Amino acid sequence: MFGIARDGIDPRAFLASFGAAGGGVVTFFGAVRDRADDGRIVTGLTYEAYEPMALAEFQRIAGEATERFGALRIAIVHRTGDAGPGEVTIAVAAAAAHRDAAFRACRFAVDEVKRRAPIWKKERYAGGGAEWKANRGG
Repeated sequence: MFGIARDGIDPRAFLASFGAAGGGVVTFFGAVRDRADDGRIVTGLTYEAYEPMALAEFQRIAGEATERFGALRIAIVHRTGDAGPGEVTIAVAAAAAHRDAAFRACRFAVDEVKRRAPIWKKERYAGGGAEWKANRGG
């Protein structure tokens, strides 16, 4: 399951759509922080994406994870639009026969989405002002 969510990501719905699996299932939910790296108060984020390319990149990342960590299932959903502090903006799940592969695949997928997907983030700050932020993996 790969998707771009315009109206937010509901963690329960994401998990329900991913389903249970034998072995290990690891999930990651990234949410908007209320502070920037430099300490400024963040009032929200705005995400933009080139959706066809982002979805294709999600699929490539999942394929690479399978090559590296063995047979597994991966789901990746990223939000676009405006999101406030605490709102989930990325959800990744990985399921594998063993927990180590699931953990490693989930981490790999999150890092690679941040590094490679054509998704851009603008931080909005208390008191006005906004700044586009570079994507970073790891």
